[in-house]
This record gives sequence, C-alpha cells and structure tokens, in this order.
Amino acid sequence: MVGSRPRAGRLLVAVASMLFVVVCLVQVLDRSGVLDLDLATWRPTLFAYVVWSMALCVGQVMIRGERGQQALFVLPAVLFTAAMAIFPMVFGLWIAFSDWNLSAFAGRRFNGFDNIRAMLHDWFFWNAMWNMVLYTAAVLLEYAIAFGLALLLTADIRARRFFRVTFLLPLMLTPVAVSWMIGKSLMEYRFGPAARFARWLGWESPAFFATPGIAKLGIMTIDAWTFIPFMMIMLLAGLQALPREIMEAARVDGANAWQTFWRIIFPLMLPVSLTTIVLRIIFKLKLADIVINVTAGGPGGATDTVTSFIFREYRDRSNVGYGTMLAMVYLVVIIVFVTLLINLASRHLRRVT
Repeated sequence: MVGSRPRAGRLLVAVASMLFVVVCLVQVLDRSGVLDLDLATWRPTLFAYVVWSMALCVGQVMIRGERGQQALFVLPAVLFTAAMAIFPMVFGLWIAFSDWNLSAFAGRRFNGFDNIRAMLHDWFFWNAMWNMVLYTAAVLLEYAIAFGLALLLTADIRARRFFRVTFLLPLMLTPVAVSWMIGKSLMEYRFGPAARFARWLGWESPAFFATPGIAKLGIMTIDAWTFIPFMMIMLLAGLQALPREIMEAARVDGANAWQTFWRIIFPLMLPVSLTTIVLRIIFKLKLADIVINVTAGGPGGATDTVTSFIFREYRDRSNVGYGTMLAMVYLVVIIVFVTLLINLASRHLRRVT
C-alpha cells in the first residue's frame, strides 16, 4: 500500500505530461497547416497546461510525501512564472521566424532566416543600436551629477529637506508626462519658453529636435532629468550609511575635502555606486517612451532607440514577424551585456575589497 502511492503519483504525472505534449503537438500541427482542425485559439494548450500543473502538484505529494508538501510552497509560483515568461518566449520565437504582416491578407507563413537577413541589412536598426551605445555611455555623466547632488544633500545646508523633496519631483512623474511637459511644451520651437529664450540669445530658428546631434542631446537631457533623482536617492542612502568615525578620523589626520572624498568616501561607496549604475543602465536599455512622444525617432531615425524602432515596426508597418525577431535579438543582447556587466562589477568589487 505504501509503495503503490508513489507509483500512482508517477503514473498520474506521466499521463498528464503525455496529454499535455499531445495537445501541444496537435495545436502546433494545426497552426502549421498539417492538420485541419480549425482551432481558433490556444485555449486547448492552456487547459492542458493547467491540468498538467495540477497533476504535477498532486503527484509530488503522492511521490515524495512530506517533502512534496513542502514543494507545494514553491511549485505553483514556478509554474506560474513558466506560464507568464517561458511560454510567451517560445511563442515569440515561433512568430520571429515567420513573415507576418497584419496589413496583408496572406496571414502568417514560415520564412526561415529571412528576418535575420533583413535585420543584418537594416541600416535603421543598426543606427538605433549605435544610439543605445551613446545613450548608455551618458549614464556615467548622470552618475557624476547624481553623486554631486547626493553629496550636497548630505552637507549641513539650509532647507536641506526642501531640496531633497524638490530634487525627487522628476522621479514622481512618468516619462510620458515629462516628455510632453518638456519636449512638447517647454522646448516647442514656436511658442515654448526655451525657444523664446534661444531667440532672445540670437538663435533664429531654435528647432531643438530638427538637427540630429541636438535632438540626441535633447533626448539625453530629458531622460537624465527624469532618472537622475533615482540614482541620487540610492547614492544618498549609501552616503548616510557610511561610518562617521572614519571621516572624523580623516579630518583629525589633516585630510582635506578632496582627499576625504577620493580616498575614503568614493572607495566605500563603490558597491552602492556599481549597483546604481547597473540598475540605471537596465532602465536606459528600455528607453522608448520619451523618444516616441518627443521625436518619434526623428529626424530620419537619428534619435531612435531599439525599443522605439521596434515599436514603430509594429505600429506603423504592422510587421509583426520582423518586429518580433528584432525584439528577440535585442533581448539576447541585453542579457549578454548585463550579465557581463554584473560579472565585471563583481570582480572589481572583490579586487578592491
């Protein structure tokens, strides 16, 4: 009796797994045109996954007993994550290797590596990738400004609490609101206050987003104004956690302000600084909303980010297959880049600490 329960659990999991695989296979064959079952949605696969998940949970209890019950605290979350992340990823890969334009009557058809070949010859995509290199490099300047503001707010100055709240205001606004408030209103080339001030200074036609270089600088400025407070608040928290005894000892030894910063504060702040920079880079790699609202990628794709370019590939050209391929490639680039960045940061921290 004791041994039959684990066997029954294994049989339950095996049958449910087989059912799930069969349903998935039938659904894929139907979508590929091999079978003609006319399954309009992926609901059969969803229902089969739910049944398989329930059978897996019950089977774990039957097979492993008390340890299976302990696994139930984690297993539902793992299954939910798989449903929300892994399945869409697989579905995205299925779309990426297809020619699917929503404005065409042909519908989706498999086209192999044609989307990859089109991507390799797409100048606008590689221009967007180069723009991301420039936008990401600007994080170092943002970090320097944020560090300076954090140091200022730790100093014994008047109205320090007021300035802390004031500097955090941009972070309380959404990037869409910031892009309309600054890019579409303040920097509007006809009636915007910034344009009027530029004319007063002698700039006859202050079109901030008509020249590629100035437009990129404008996008960087708006994005920096939005997210520098995020970096500042993290660095401020790190500065307030520093041991005061070390800095007081440095003053007693005769160290000036620059020596105290460069030899004590900055090295102690390295873990917080690297964490702040990595998080900011991750946010920067997703930059799209400000570009879409302010310049729509213009002039001539000069301010495009990869995300905004993919968005326009979907919205303006209805090119779902090619847009999905670009998104998948960019996802791989982000994963590789962020992984290398974290590994380099960890090695540097181990070397200096």
